[in-house]
Amino acid sequence: MSEYTILFLGDVVGKPGRNAVRDGLPGLIAQHNPLFVIINGENSAGGLGITPAIAEELYSYGADAITLGNHAYNKRDIEPYLNTGKPIVRPHNISPNAAGKGLIQIQKDGVQLAIMNMCGRVMMDPIYDDPFQAFDELVRDLQTHHRFLDFHCEATSEKIAMGYHCQGRATAVVGTHTHVTTADEQILVGGTAYITDVGMCGPINSVLGMNRDIILRRFRTGLPEKFEVANEPGVISGVKICVEKSTGKAKSIDRFRV
Repeated sequence: MSEYTILFLGDVVGKPGRNAVRDGLPGLIAQHNPLFVIINGENSAGGLGITPAIAEELYSYGADAITLGNHAYNKRDIEPYLNTGKPIVRPHNISPNAAGKGLIQIQKDGVQLAIMNMCGRVMMDPIYDDPFQAFDELVRDLQTHHRFLDFHCEATSEKIAMGYHCQGRATAVVGTHTHVTTADEQILVGGTAYITDVGMCGPINSVLGMNRDIILRRFRTGLPEKFEVANEPGVISGVKICVEKSTGKAKSIDRFRV
């Protein structure tokens, strides 16, 4: 075959998100026959962070790789796991002393896919280096043209700018973090698939996956309150990306919601 497919699932939020992936991903794999399945798991443990056991759970459901974000280190036991060589990436543009890697490469059917993770800096924790320069440094020595970037970022403008920065140099740039799917999927000049935010795999009837009553009280009173993942059925949000094998250029990108 001259083309292959990547399925990418947005931020998995808590147990409802994990259950949605458990129940829905096998059907998506049967329907789309992806070569690679990538899942953002940075909110999969109670809405904040990920644990080794949950990472293994996501692999068992069909994930070939897991990306993270600003909550990568919320669960302390994940740090040694990030150094075990498992196909999991944390934001590259943080301290080089942090556990884990911001770039991994996985191979199937003769395709070597480089998977990168970055965090934005606008309205994010002030611990991240310039993601634009970090991307330039990462791809400078990459031998494969198959390059996937999960850009975990708050500001839509910063995500869009990253898409244009990477166009022609990445197979795909997908945005995560804001948990709301955007309707701007497109193929940029040079064959780069782009979407500002893929959305979440998490509970419906919630506020970004959190219990809506708690969030409403916080907005209405201005008082701090502990967030809790909503106890509602889960939904899967993601994208399907078709890629030309010989060049690593994306041919199409389509949203889906299950």
